[in-house]
Amino acid sequence: MILLSFDTEEFDVPLENGVKYNPIKQGMEVSRYGTTLILDILKAEGVRATFFCTANFAENAPDIMKRIIDEGHEVAAHGCDHFNPIPEDVANSKKRLRNIIDFDVKGWRQPRMFDVNIKELHNNGYLYNSSLNPAFIPGRYMHLSCSRIPFMENGVLQIPASVTPLVRFPLFWLAMHTLPLWLYKKLCLWTWKHDGQFVTYFHPWEFYQLDEHPEFNLPWIIRHNSGKAIALRLSGLIKTFKEENASFITYSEFTEKWKR
Repeated sequence: MILLSFDTEEFDVPLENGVKYNPIKQGMEVSRYGTTLILDILKAEGVRATFFCTANFAENAPDIMKRIIDEGHEVAAHGCDHFNPIPEDVANSKKRLRNIIDFDVKGWRQPRMFDVNIKELHNNGYLYNSSLNPAFIPGRYMHLSCSRIPFMENGVLQIPASVTPLVRFPLFWLAMHTLPLWLYKKLCLWTWKHDGQFVTYFHPWEFYQLDEHPEFNLPWIIRHNSGKAIALRLSGLIKTFKEENASFITYSEFTEKWKR
């Protein structure tokens, strides 16, 4: 089973790099463009995915939210304000999303895959959480002792992002940008065949031509293979899994299957 997901948020990365920047006024153009391109790719390939959406994005792009639902994808919660998450977002983001879409929000992903109170997720009716990258990434994550595969915690299914067996090499969005595509695909297939599922995530802003915008002050590792290049890579990855007869399902569908 392949669990594709997209952290659909206001583009706030320039703020992390010291740029005076308004994610809502300036960043939504980037996020809207990228989400539209992602939806076009998924439609062309005939696969479904899960979109972890911030309330800020949903409120500023109701037409795109409608398209996500209409084309059979899942909407899950990704907080309210991506740059300034607070504990109250666990409850408030679901309420704000429900004001935009008629959809039962069952899942959560914490902005930047940081820690979240699992008991609060359970108390607010979330069935699964996908906020864990079980790898060692200096300055970001130190989760080498965490499970690589899904597990239950306080009544909530934890769905970690996939990392390779043995060395726990992360296979999230940054690996797709930096590794040779043949190697990335090989690692993804190995992990899928070993674990029985493959879980990964990307962002709409990756699908914007970031290398043409020096004003964002982004590091090379983010600009590299952005825009058209990452779109082609995503299509190629999907095709590779389809050639192996892999099934693409949403996170809530996976949760239902796991609990049976």
